Amino acid sequence: QVQLAESGGGLVQAGDSLRLSCIPSGLAFSSSAMGWFRQAPGKEREFVAAINWSGRTTYYANSVKGRFTISRDNAKNTVHLQMNSLKPEDTAVYYCAASSILATRTSPYDYWGQGTQVTVSS
Repeated sequence: QVQLAESGGGLVQAGDSLRLSCIPSGLAFSSSAMGWFRQAPGKEREFVAAINWSGRTTYYANSVKGRFTISRDNAKNTVHLQMNSLKPEDTAVYYCAASSILATRTSPYDYWGQGTQVTVSS
């Protein structure tokens, strides 16, 4: 059974940084693309960032480009999302997801974590 466990969320002020982590289990991690998505209240889940199996290719949503960095450590079975210069509009539940292909849409992602709340106050 595949499980994805996110951690690192919290309440911060605008301009602060957070680092989210996702640790999968039961997953062929080193051959999986990983993504981060977020969902704010009353809004659809949206793409944030994705990384291919090797870490050599990354995609970012325009809204986070230059502020967020996705990375992975295949030796430690971990994927991170470093979030800098946080804004109130970044407030959402952040989800880690795994896919066999690198994608920016939700549909190719087969496995999802439970999410971690990020709240940015102004």
